[in-house]
Amino acid sequence: MTTEGAPAAAEETPQTPPTLWGALGPGLLFAGAAVGVSHLVQSTRAGANYGLALLGCVLFANVLKYPAFRFGPMYAAATGTSMLEGYRRRGRWALVLYALLTLATMFTVQAAVTFVTAGLLLHITGLAWSPISASAAITAVCVGVLTLGRFTWLDRVTKFAVLLFTIATFAATAIALPQVNWSGPLWPTQVGLVDLAFMAALIGWMPSAIDVSVWQSLWTLARARRTGRPSMRTSTMDFHIGYVGTALLAVCFLLLGAAVMHGREDSFAHGASQFAGQLVDLYTANLGAWSRPVIGVAALLVMFSTTITVVDGFPRAITVLVQRFRSAERPLGAPMEAAALAADSDPSPETPTPPRDEDDVDGTWLYWAAISVLAAGALGLLGFVLTSLGTFVDIATTASFLTAPLLSFLNHRAMTGPEVPEAARPRPWLRYASVLSILVQSAFALCYVWIKLALS
Repeated sequence: MTTEGAPAAAEETPQTPPTLWGALGPGLLFAGAAVGVSHLVQSTRAGANYGLALLGCVLFANVLKYPAFRFGPMYAAATGTSMLEGYRRRGRWALVLYALLTLATMFTVQAAVTFVTAGLLLHITGLAWSPISASAAITAVCVGVLTLGRFTWLDRVTKFAVLLFTIATFAATAIALPQVNWSGPLWPTQVGLVDLAFMAALIGWMPSAIDVSVWQSLWTLARARRTGRPSMRTSTMDFHIGYVGTALLAVCFLLLGAAVMHGREDSFAHGASQFAGQLVDLYTANLGAWSRPVIGVAALLVMFSTTITVVDGFPRAITVLVQRFRSAERPLGAPMEAAALAADSDPSPETPTPPRDEDDVDGTWLYWAAISVLAAGALGLLGFVLTSLGTFVDIATTASFLTAPLLSFLNHRAMTGPEVPEAARPRPWLRYASVLSILVQSAFALCYVWIKLALS
């Protein structure tokens, strides 16, 4: 077990600068975390129920949240430490706020993604297990993978799953395009309370919950510890590959739902296994019956990647959060030299990043204790409130929708803090976009709460 602040093992110290493929990781881990419930369930339901009317909402949500997600890996690359250290430097109130928001959503989020994965597993294998038993088995496999391979296996499994499913999704969408009714509106023209509730749930995890930006900063540090600190240009490219890819996949799922199910009498089932069967049918209806096993396995892989990134993400963040509460003012890791930051070039080899506790949190007892609590809480929640897939997912995504403005605000404060080197700070357009994003998200959240209270 590695103690806090201990140096990394010699064999894990990188000797050569990473290639682009070697540096890719946090961006694809983001895609693995995002392309799950928000895409397979929510985007597909949006297309099936509304046709293209919510396409504008999907694109708007991706653009709106861009600054908050961008700041996660950006802060890690600029300061050599995680976004949670950025929160702590704003004041311990920021850590308390993040802790409360995390506790309010972590069990519901974990339960939702595991439940969907369990549905796919039961549909593909034909096992006569209960959803709770399947969820417990999936959680055990995730913990096993992280135990054996830690961050390295997490990185490899996610890359494989995301790339395979992306290819399958693009192929299915291309074949389904002629079936889409392109004459309808791209934005809802009449919105009732039910529509508003669904839109809040859709935007809540589109492309993902803002919590993932903190995980990205931690994954960036973990990746750098094993492959070397990438250049700012490579880090930015890695982020954009993951972020743009998730936005395109969200559009693909909406188009698939609109092409295959919109305007028909069929509707999505409430049970996890039945919904999974209908989801796989979206692909096989366009690619042919031969593709059913391939698509089923690919869908299971991408949901497994989502589940395992969540199993790692919350405990990783909680571990560092506790460490930040314990610590006094901490020195930052060595950032890139200002000239290198400005030129988007590689960092100087004379200024390596010293190992920090955020780099090796999966080697601490606290990380594994947090995983145990998360798994037990999520499975217990499923056992008590398991009703229907759609309702359960809507609860989790709406909670993220309401907490997004606060987390976006914390990210903005951290990225514009004095500890960030001048050359690494966001450009004016990105700062203004961040402020606008916070204001718009806050207005949406307050409006949603007001309407719900007024009509309750």
